[in-house]
Amino acid sequence: MNLVLAIEQTRSITKGAAREHLALAAASKRVSDLEARLGVQLFERRARGVEPTEACRALVRHIRSLHASLHALESEVVEFARGIKGHLRIAANSGAIAECLPADLAAFLQAHPQIRISLEDMTSAEAQAAVADGRADVGIFTPPVLDNRVQHWSYRPARLAVLVPEDHPLADRSAVTFSDLLDYDLIGLHAGASAQELMREQALARGRTLNARLQVRGFDAIAQLVEAGLGVAVLPEVPAERFSRVFKVRLLQLNEPWAARDYCLGVARQERQPAVLQRFVESLCPQSKVDQTAPPRRDPSDNQDLQNRKPA
Repeated sequence: MNLVLAIEQTRSITKGAAREHLALAAASKRVSDLEARLGVQLFERRARGVEPTEACRALVRHIRSLHASLHALESEVVEFARGIKGHLRIAANSGAIAECLPADLAAFLQAHPQIRISLEDMTSAEAQAAVADGRADVGIFTPPVLDNRVQHWSYRPARLAVLVPEDHPLADRSAVTFSDLLDYDLIGLHAGASAQELMREQALARGRTLNARLQVRGFDAIAQLVEAGLGVAVLPEVPAERFSRVFKVRLLQLNEPWAARDYCLGVARQERQPAVLQRFVESLCPQSKVDQTAPPRRDPSDNQDLQNRKPA
């Protein structure tokens, strides 16, 4: 595979063979053998070298992906020699990262310093898919749960709030409804973010259109755009309250039933979770320890005894 990559990059079997320290005849035979095994032509021979076919380009994409995976594998295994005892890959939505997850991660790492954690910011749907497909060990997201391959527990309650500019017509209120906001431009996260999709659904339910003219990545960018008077925003209450102390914006309560929501913690369904993962789940969701306890198994003879009993 390294030979194929070298030839694709140099556009020459001769140069590719030299880079991999192979004789030209040996390199040619390896390419021919691989083409025979795959049943496709990888390179078109030309007067001034070779040109990769579409099949070769597809193969090269996989080779590069394998190289990246092998590098990650090596890096992770080397960490065990340095005293690391486990690695957790966490995919979480922006709200959980901004509201509650950092403190819980810090507490867990303080109690388990030999465990390494990788955290990636994803939408709720992406986090669930990453867990279901095995690209993440843990997902933190808001409902609904979209994949039955994901086992989940309630993690933390949360609430959405509203930010408006200080001189906005709604700024003198303490609370607003979602209908109050639909007359103004709404600043939100990128498409696919759970709060953004929820607002779109709520607007449609009211027969209105969501004026989502500005969509950015990051709550701090949203707060700055609100301060500049470019619109209003609905975002998690904890970062919203924090921004109200930093920027020239007002924090308003959102009087809607759907403003109260929960963050969920999800893992892939399997009969037995790895010890490190189970410890993490129980740390963030103590109720999971009870949920995972299997019900007592009934002795098969009990069923036979019931069948043999005659009514009195």
